[in-house]
Order: sequence, then C-alpha cells, then structure tokens
Amino acid sequence: MTMIPTHLIPAVEGFAASAGLIIAIGAQNAFVLKQGIRKNHVFVTVLICAILDTVLIGLGVGGFGQILASNAVLLSIALWGGVAFLLYYGFRSFRAVFHSESLKIQGGGGPLPNLQQSIVTMLALTLLNPHVYLDTVVLLGSISAQYESHERLYFAIGAVLASIIWFFSLGYGARFLGPLFQKPMSWKILDFLIGCIMWLIALSLVYGVQ
Repeated sequence: MTMIPTHLIPAVEGFAASAGLIIAIGAQNAFVLKQGIRKNHVFVTVLICAILDTVLIGLGVGGFGQILASNAVLLSIALWGGVAFLLYYGFRSFRAVFHSESLKIQGGGGPLPNLQQSIVTMLALTLLNPHVYLDTVVLLGSISAQYESHERLYFAIGAVLASIIWFFSLGYGARFLGPLFQKPMSWKILDFLIGCIMWLIALSLVYGVQ
C-alpha cells in the first residue's frame, strides 16, 4: 500500500480551505468576473488578486492573524472603511443600471476602467474588505495553527495554489459568457447583481457588530 507523503496532508487541507473561502460571490470575484467578460486588463486584475492573497495567506499562516484578531482598533478601521467603500461601489453599480452608457453593447456596463483605475479598484476591493482579512488572515491562520511549523509552509502553498487557480480560471473563463452579454439587458442585470452583492456584504459587516 502506497503511503501518502505527510506534507501532502496540510497542502491538500490548505487548498480545500482556501478554495472554500474564495469560491463564492463576493466583492473581489464580482469585479474579476466583470473584467473577464469585458476582456479588460484581465491579467493584471487576476495577478493582483493572486499576489494579494499570497501575501495575506502568508501573514495569516505566519501568525499575524492572531495579532489582528486581538486588536480592536485595527479591526474597527478595517470594518468601517470596508463598509464605506462597498456602499460606494454598490451605488456606482446601481447607477450604471439606469445610466445611458450601460446600454452600449461594446464594452457594456459603462465605460471601461483604464489600467490605473482597474488596479486601484482591485486593491480597494481587496484591502478595504474586512472579509478578506477574516478569511485569509484570521481563519486560514487559525486552521494552519494545528500543524507543526514546518508543515505550515505546505498548508500555505496549497492555499495559495487554490487562489491562483481560481482567479485565473474566473478571469479568463468569464470571456465565454461574452455572447450572453451581447444583450444590453444582461449588463443591467449584472450591474444590479453586483450592486446587491456589495450592499449585502456591507450590511452583513454592520449587522455583525450589532
């Protein structure tokens, strides 16, 4: 009987835990999906997601998650900053539903953000969203704490691999939805759903501190 290498166990658990957290409709994924459908700076967008996740996972597995979880000031800043940005971005999405430019099929959903705007938006959606810290830093850091220090590296590798595969698959796979979004109404529906997602996340954050 073939023995499973011991380092594969934390790597697989890291992959599964990370995948379970990021494969969900959230602020990051909604923006990556829209960028992918519009074929707008897709590589840069998904690369930023992957790099940020790698850094945050590394911080969590390295022990920073415990520091963040115990610091009420840092958590409060992350919380209310994230709520404000998510509400603003959701408002922009709802406004696009009724804006005349959202009816343009070419590059639907309003004017295409340039490279700088894409980078800034992606950074904001990631770094101003408290869920990102709670998931990648605190939660993954807590899960990895059950392993010995030399096994946490493999846990982190598995978690990072899941993030890279997901974001690149989402960004480049979204273009196959292109024919569906030849219809202006499809963009209106997508913008409306993205607005709902942003506001629901913001409300869930506010409700969580009640």
